[in-house]
Amino acid sequence: MIKDKTGIKGSVRIRVWDKFGNKKYPDELVPNQVQNAGMALCADRILKDAPGSEDGVDYIAVGTGSGQNAAATTLATEVAASGLSRAAGTGTRTTTTVANDTAQLVVTFTVSGTVAVTEAGIFNASSAGDMLCYDSSFSTKNVESGDTLEITWTVVFAAA
Repeated sequence: MIKDKTGIKGSVRIRVWDKFGNKKYPDELVPNQVQNAGMALCADRILKDAPGSEDGVDYIAVGTGSGQNAAATTLATEVAASGLSRAAGTGTRTTTTVANDTAQLVVTFTVSGTVAVTEAGIFNASSAGDMLCYDSSFSTKNVESGDTLEITWTVVFAAA
């Protein structure tokens, strides 16, 4: 099982020089507080207002591979047929810890072939693009023609 320990974190580096260019204080790097509105803003920016617009994530893809690491930008083996081609979803903002701090994306696929789905990811483009999240830890989902496969992806921007 994937255990992701990321959360929203920030830091501030503070430096001061006098008018002669001399450092007045030692460098200071301190963690900052991420505001509730900031978490909601991150969740809001993840989703596109409409499919095809810029600056958001609204596509879900499924595949038959596994094992991608955090540096991967694609699924191991993305399915591009059988009614399971990458698709734009419906995005909503929900509340986990503070108002609207969670982005949720849902895609419903109507299956037209036989596939063993073992991985999924969310992307910002209908092909290629950047992958925001990846998972292959779920049990294999064997789907066949006439089945419906619904993927609901939730990304929470709450203080860790």
